[in-house]
Amino acid sequence: MKTWDINALAVREHAPEIVSSSSDARAIVLHLPAGERLQEHEVHERAFVVVVTGEVEIEAEGGARALAGPGVLTEFEPGERHEVRARSTSRLLLLLTPWPGRGHPGALSLADKAHAREHASARQDPEAG
Repeated sequence: MKTWDINALAVREHAPEIVSSSSDARAIVLHLPAGERLQEHEVHERAFVVVVTGEVEIEAEGGARALAGPGVLTEFEPGERHEVRARSTSRLLLLLTPWPGRGHPGALSLADKAHAREHASARQDPEAG
């Protein structure tokens, strides 16, 4: 058994702390100062965000929004775009599963990595292929 006191970790802003990582999941603690945000992004894994302290506003693709305080759990599908904005200084626990997810650069073979930039460019430019 392993345990962590999420509130006691010395997590600095802009420096996420990976507290556990295996082939099953990754757990990351984030410190998000009031007024800052995790800009719209997506991950390859299923993402669970737990608000440990503070209050955040979460917006998902399609415009769904939620205010979340301590104890609130939010789940995102793999590839679901979302943004998190801190209404007050907040500490978040992010769980990603499985780790790494399908399509994550860490899960790619060397041959796939060689073509990763091409695939990323094609996704960003719908006119390209």
